[in-house]
Amino acid sequence: MITIIFEPELAITMEKNLFHKDFTLGILGGGQLGKMLIQEANHWNIKTFVLDKDKTMPAAQVCTQFFEGDFNNFDDVYNFGKKVDLLTIEIEHVNIEALLKLEKEQVMIHPSPKSLAIIKDKGLQKEFLLKNNLPTSSFNIFDTKEEIISAIDSGKLTYPFVQKARLSGYDGNGVAIIRNYFDHKKLLNTLSIVEPLVDIEKELSVIVARNPNEQITAFSVSEMVFRPEKNLVDMVLSPARIDSEIAKKVKEIAIETISKFEMCGLLAVEFFLTKRGEIFINEVAPRPHNSGHHTMDNCYTSQFEQHIRAISNLPLGKTTEFCPAIMINLLGEVGYKGIPYYEGVEMALKIDGISIYCYGKTSTRAYRKMGHVNILGDSVNDVIVKSRIIKDSIKIISK
Repeated sequence: MITIIFEPELAITMEKNLFHKDFTLGILGGGQLGKMLIQEANHWNIKTFVLDKDKTMPAAQVCTQFFEGDFNNFDDVYNFGKKVDLLTIEIEHVNIEALLKLEKEQVMIHPSPKSLAIIKDKGLQKEFLLKNNLPTSSFNIFDTKEEIISAIDSGKLTYPFVQKARLSGYDGNGVAIIRNYFDHKKLLNTLSIVEPLVDIEKELSVIVARNPNEQITAFSVSEMVFRPEKNLVDMVLSPARIDSEIAKKVKEIAIETISKFEMCGLLAVEFFLTKRGEIFINEVAPRPHNSGHHTMDNCYTSQFEQHIRAISNLPLGKTTEFCPAIMINLLGEVGYKGIPYYEGVEMALKIDGISIYCYGKTSTRAYRKMGHVNILGDSVNDVIVKSRIIKDSIKIISK
């Protein structure tokens, strides 16, 4: 017989808790992360409100109520926030000033506006990591493309390097790899940071969760494989193929990072493992993350449920994996634009251990994230073999 003791002090501290019929969870952003977060909230019959500019967004299809507005606009965010009991995000690029005002008026917001203000700006994020002695690569901050070229000409900046836009970068956008003079045409003319091009052995990710009671959990270390032509995640393997000591160290750093931010919710911490065995934090994201989608099928607790638990100050769930998994992003095929058609699904579903997630976006284009596939297996080699079949089978085209 199992006895479960629920500690009242862990529950959300408000008159209406998460399971009250009138409790409302508000989400800024209506993309696929919001949709999957709502689908998890629906298991507990939580009322969900969403704010986004486009009523055709994936989350609009499943939420209790959709509000058309701009999550970068002060008035839209403020007025939306007054309607909900608990406010969270599925994208960090939101209006911080409105969140700070809402926070002063006792609206519960997780992750905190303070953390979001730092994380959404890659320059402030890097400065925070250095200030808190968290391992990251060296960097310089530039305001314009001309400043970068001047630094190259004067010898203060040498090739190769990576330029990252400080604001609004996502899915490979806002990143330029500059290897030589001929790559200058790729330079972004925006506020940016510039880092040396790291000699990468593997790119890793750890998703950690923290609740207001300061309970922290970490998922297994996952390994990210990128499409070099777009610097976009192609697939994620968990557990990562790394030494156990490295895995332990990476998880410890991720836990320390969320502790330093003092934020509640999920934090995805992306790492570079260099060929010399060094570990650097690349960047962090304060929300459910592409590198955690496999947890929907191979963990006791998915990243989406864990986020809800964390922001509601509920006990965090167990993060143990049942088996190895690979997540493959389903990206729009090059040369197609328009109403999406998922080709090859029937073939893929003949394979055991396959779960297909279609995001419900109304149009496809090259490299756009349209869905993902989780692949479970008895071993890492098993899921890798299955992944090759899936990658050859499913294509997102338009008809």
